[in-house]
Order: sequence, then C-alpha cells, then structure tokens
Amino acid sequence: MKSILIKLKNADDVKKFVSIVEKYDFEIDLRCGRHVVNAKSILGILSLDLSDTVVLEVYTDDCMSLIENIGEFIV
Repeated sequence: MKSILIKLKNADDVKKFVSIVEKYDFEIDLRCGRHVVNAKSILGILSLDLSDTVVLEVYTDDCMSLIENIGEFIV
C-alpha cells in the first residue's frame, strides 16, 4: 500500500481526478480523518471535507503511472 497527500480544490478537480483514477483496476481510497471513501466515487469524494489535504491510499506497489497522471493534485 502507498499513501499520498493530495489536494482537491473544487468540483472540477474532483471530476478530473475521478476520471483519471477510474482507469486503474486496483483499489484506491481517499481518507480524511476517520472517513474513508472509494476514490473512484464522485459522490463519496464530495462527502469529504476538501478544505484540507486528503490521503490517497493505493493498494498496489505498481502505481507509478497513477502518480504521474495525478501529479497536479499531489501536495
């Protein structure tokens, strides 16, 4: 598992982020405090407090392609 801090500023960022991560077949979650949602769910992400950074949890060791594609969101 790999954890990465990301920042999603608005609904457009969330839409773009989800369109990128849904292309990957491994599990990806977002954690904000004690709340965890599927990173491929727009509604799940919008239910989080996006005023601060959130933790992206990737459940695979081979995620370099994902990291490169979401680089604009990484803090």
